[in-house]
Amino acid sequence: MKSVNLNMNKFRLLLSCILSPMVLMAQNPDLPYKIYEVKSKKTIAIPELVKALENTDVFFFGEEHNDSIGHLLEVEIFEQAVKAYPGTAISMEMFSTDVQPVINEYLDGLISEKNFVKEARAWNNYKDYRPLIEFAKTNKVDVIAANAATRYSNAVTMKGLEILQQFPAASKSFLPPLPIDTAEGRYYEKFNETLGGHTMGNMKIYQTQNLWDATMSWSIASYIKSHRKAKVFHLNGRFHSDEKLGIAGQLKKHAAKLNITTISCFPSADFDQPDWQKHGHLADYIIISKPLDK
Repeated sequence: MKSVNLNMNKFRLLLSCILSPMVLMAQNPDLPYKIYEVKSKKTIAIPELVKALENTDVFFFGEEHNDSIGHLLEVEIFEQAVKAYPGTAISMEMFSTDVQPVINEYLDGLISEKNFVKEARAWNNYKDYRPLIEFAKTNKVDVIAANAATRYSNAVTMKGLEILQQFPAASKSFLPPLPIDTAEGRYYEKFNETLGGHTMGNMKIYQTQNLWDATMSWSIASYIKSHRKAKVFHLNGRFHSDEKLGIAGQLKKHAAKLNITTISCFPSADFDQPDWQKHGHLADYIIISKPLDK
């Protein structure tokens, strides 16, 4: 554990260095991550990535929820994107649609952080996402609570997507339009590969996965509909957006003309020389971090 902490302290110091004008122009070889433009297979620096988002409406940052380096990078990319494109909002898997008023109250300085964390049902690792929320609060950036509440996902896991039709109208206001289609094809194949095959239990879990995807895509599309010139930075676990499936695929149903860019961020031992056969189909940009010593 001590070596991990030392590595993280070193990384935080290195990350602060990229704010230097001298370092902004190129990828620093000493940093424990590399950003690759998949199309060219070339490394780029954060400012180049942000500049490439100029014509993007929605950019997905697919993280691994326990990736500390990824958490630091998503903050840096988000902050630079907001500065480059005023009006950019952040949409988050980590908050449910029904707590949007709580988030708004906190961003407006009306309630305490303690109440916010409790009543917005922040994830146990909220410390990883707190810098995003605090930056949004300080800079008047909208935060979209994008996901379906656990009570709805648990209901689907137990009884399938059809149970959502039985909820009262007030509850349905927190959900995307019903019925929700279950995605087939490659996304379903990938899901089964991850869970180890098709079973009745896995099918219910897959329906829950589709509820999450549908809710988050609907949340993004609804925001853009009322903020037509805004960009949205959406943060989610990378399974939800890798290969432009999941949320990214569902979003096209709501707004087919949106320009979408995907980022997939993960630790891998091949960060210096990526296995393109393995990683090349994941996203428009991949960020590979050096695994921390254990």
